[in-house]
Amino acid sequence: MTQTGKCVEPAEPAQVNYEQLDLLIRKFENIFYILVPVMAVLISLVVVGIFIVIQNASPLVAYASLFKSSFGSLYDVSNSLNRAVPLILTGLGIAVAARAGIMNLGGEGQIILGGIFATVVAVNLYWLPSALLIPLSIFAGALGGALWAFVPGFFYAKHGTNIIITTILLNDIAIGILGMLVKGPMKEAGGYAPQSAVVALSAKLPFLIDSTRLHVGILIAVVLVLLTQVLVFRSSAGHEIRTIGENPNFARHSGVNVKTMQIWLMLGAGALAGVAGSVEILGSQHRLRSGFLANYGYEALAVALLGQKSPIGVLLAGVLFGALKAGRGGMVRAAELPVSFSMVLSGVIIFFVVISPIMMKFPRAIAVRSMNRSRTKSPQGS
Repeated sequence: MTQTGKCVEPAEPAQVNYEQLDLLIRKFENIFYILVPVMAVLISLVVVGIFIVIQNASPLVAYASLFKSSFGSLYDVSNSLNRAVPLILTGLGIAVAARAGIMNLGGEGQIILGGIFATVVAVNLYWLPSALLIPLSIFAGALGGALWAFVPGFFYAKHGTNIIITTILLNDIAIGILGMLVKGPMKEAGGYAPQSAVVALSAKLPFLIDSTRLHVGILIAVVLVLLTQVLVFRSSAGHEIRTIGENPNFARHSGVNVKTMQIWLMLGAGALAGVAGSVEILGSQHRLRSGFLANYGYEALAVALLGQKSPIGVLLAGVLFGALKAGRGGMVRAAELPVSFSMVLSGVIIFFVVISPIMMKFPRAIAVRSMNRSRTKSPQGS
């Protein structure tokens, strides 16, 4: 071959191949975005089913009871949705931050601070009408969660500290603060239990359906999901967020203030978790207790991952986890399983959800193999 044939002619096919490869990768990624979470849940059900058989129980009976306890009646559905609300809200903030490469494990503490701030307002400003007290209490909860997220967000963005360690440590501090408050300054006057006074009647979230406890918190969650969907995928800020997550150096050279955006994302994630805590207090529990949403912050991380860091995906994953939390007690009773087994299903799903991103490496491998196969079949490949 000539020198021109060696240097010039292969260049054009290589460029075309890269374009085709990119299209194939995107095609297979779209498939895997749906396939990965479904596979994670199905594999978890199989694994837990094996554990159930080891307990000399029937997986079919257990799963049928789980479904019935979660969706068997209107009351069961409302209970599942109520359990899902804080998971959706907290998972939403985690998912958006993760889009920019920020792993926020501080949802637990941010939920707690949101609950504390909301309770302070809802108990002490009892003379305000509902139209003012409810929004003010929720805003206070958002403020509390945002303030708690600001500290790790600031030091991560400005000084590069390990945000996983700082957020986890702040979770423990928040748990300690909550325990101290409900046993001391915020303890109900004349009461014996470590809990606050009941929030004002005008601060309680109204129910949506009679004979159920489904409150308007689910509407708040859905609205915030839709707004976040628009923010992430239909706005310039969302483009910057995704660019930071994919290539922070490119984003920086494109004029994006990466550090400022990281701080704002942590503030937003904390605010959403704070709203989760406030909605739980105002809509379901009506008073602050120690451990009032224990482990919800960590389960919200699984919700964000299962939802593929997509707001709509988080909504669906949150409903799934809410149903699991609402129905696992019925599953344990019907299948005569140990009480501790009620946590096994959620734990196994979380495990497979956490390792499921490994499967997202497959689209590129499949695309490359497909390209090589088509190249060998093509007359130009010889």
